[in-house]
Amino acid sequence: MTKLLNQQLQTHRAQLEEITKDLHELTIRIGHEEMSHTVSDLRNRLHEPFMFVIVGEVKAGKSSFVNALLATGEEITKVAPQPMTDTIQQILYGEEKAEVMVNDYLKKIMLPVDILQDIAIVDTPGTNTIVEHHQEITERFIPASDLIVFVFEAKNPYRQSAWEFFDFIQGEWRKKVIFVLQQKDLMPADDLAVNIQGVRDNALKKGMTTPNVFAVSAKQEQEGQTEESGFVELRTYIQNHITGGQAPALKLINSVETASNINGRIATGLDLRQQQYKADQEFREDIRETLSDQETKSYKQVDLLNDALVGAYDRITTKKAYELEGGLSLFGLLRRSVSSIFSKTPSAQQWLEGLAKEMEGELNGALQQRLNEGMIDLADSIQQMAKIIDLKIRSSKTILSNDHEIFSDIAERRENVLRDLQDQFSRFINKTENFTDESLFPEKSNLSPNLAAGSGIAAIGVILMTVSQIGMLDITGGLLTAIGLLFAGFSTRSKRKKIIDGFRLEIDQGRERLTEEVNSTLKRYIVHLKKRIDDNFLRFDDHLKREGLQLEEISLQQSSINERLSAIAKSLA
Repeated sequence: MTKLLNQQLQTHRAQLEEITKDLHELTIRIGHEEMSHTVSDLRNRLHEPFMFVIVGEVKAGKSSFVNALLATGEEITKVAPQPMTDTIQQILYGEEKAEVMVNDYLKKIMLPVDILQDIAIVDTPGTNTIVEHHQEITERFIPASDLIVFVFEAKNPYRQSAWEFFDFIQGEWRKKVIFVLQQKDLMPADDLAVNIQGVRDNALKKGMTTPNVFAVSAKQEQEGQTEESGFVELRTYIQNHITGGQAPALKLINSVETASNINGRIATGLDLRQQQYKADQEFREDIRETLSDQETKSYKQVDLLNDALVGAYDRITTKKAYELEGGLSLFGLLRRSVSSIFSKTPSAQQWLEGLAKEMEGELNGALQQRLNEGMIDLADSIQQMAKIIDLKIRSSKTILSNDHEIFSDIAERRENVLRDLQDQFSRFINKTENFTDESLFPEKSNLSPNLAAGSGIAAIGVILMTVSQIGMLDITGGLLTAIGLLFAGFSTRSKRKKIIDGFRLEIDQGRERLTEEVNSTLKRYIVHLKKRIDDNFLRFDDHLKREGLQLEEISLQQSSINERLSAIAKSLA
């Protein structure tokens, strides 16, 4: 049975090693260097013994406690009146005593001590040490630990820095903790009992369900007072819960929990990141819908303007058509011919030329009035398009903050993209050239000099008026030229019907050209301007595309790791 269990543990350890390898790749992929180091360390320690990590404030008696627990009769970790532990010391089993400096902050000590075949002990600097980086290094050692032994000075186990470090252990890693009140020989029994209960109460308040508190005296233990020292109870606890054959399985369980903790934190960060991505997608779609809605609204304004122009055009040309028809009647022509002999009444040719000039004046006046009225609404519609987009950009929803513990770099990158979008769009709407240059109206390159005043969207009204007037004058000018040619060479011998039909034909064609010119010019302007506004989002669109692909790949990898860790945890349970 034992052999079978060992084989199962070896299988699970191999599986967990493969999973932590994938988890390490995931932490590299998301660009979290600290988490990557943590997972790498966890993976490297899978084959090490069950690890006790001794933590506590400077001068709480940690080194003396370690020396007494190992019971070698030697000073394994140095004890002195001043702080002596200036590195992390990992004490492991070895056939012969040896010391190896792994780096400036970590020393490995090998000892031929039986208890070290089941456990490894890590002695750390004090949590309130003034030595630079030491608490940071201690914190990095916590994730790979299997049991935290929190050592307090028995006479004062309430120091804030120690309990803040406990909060870190519990809040960040949920590690199993036992409490040791060292130097109990310096305390009256009643006071010691009060402090033991105080530690237990404090731990309960902070979320522990069954805190284990031991009071010991390293001095008494080393002096042979084993019954009084309190180490018997502590060693019994270690034997019953760890070294009695359970250590390998417990270490695997702890390692699975730590890997799950890390993977779970990534999942929580991914959830926020996905919420941000969804919000950004909705924001982008809202921009597109707003542009489309405003485009439709502007189109309606153009249609209304066209209706008003055509109405004025038809009213004037119809009236002139009736005048022409009456003037070209047989009686009208005869009367005009006789009158011109005896008075200054204009001849038929002069009358026709006057008719054309009157129509020109009336058309220009009426169409100009309708343009003035219609352009106010159209310009307002287009200005609203730009203003609404600008407001939506500035009120874009931020969910993933740039101080997020895992994805701060992603949040910062998004923030930079959004800030650039805000700045770029602000420059865009304040620059007149974005609304007037030749790519919009290549056939009207002289448009800009005609602008009277304004910049950016403030000049849209003037721009639209100038563009529309050019188009309108092209139509009326062409119409009057055609009618002038039609009237030229007119004589009383000409056929009346031919003149009237030609006039009506030119009027109908002029109406079509007017409608087409206003529609195509203004609607083309709206389409181009919509595209130009949308082009400001190219970098944001690129960010969304990359973010979508990354989220899909990372989420699949994270989910796979989670499923495999859950399977191992279930089997180990």
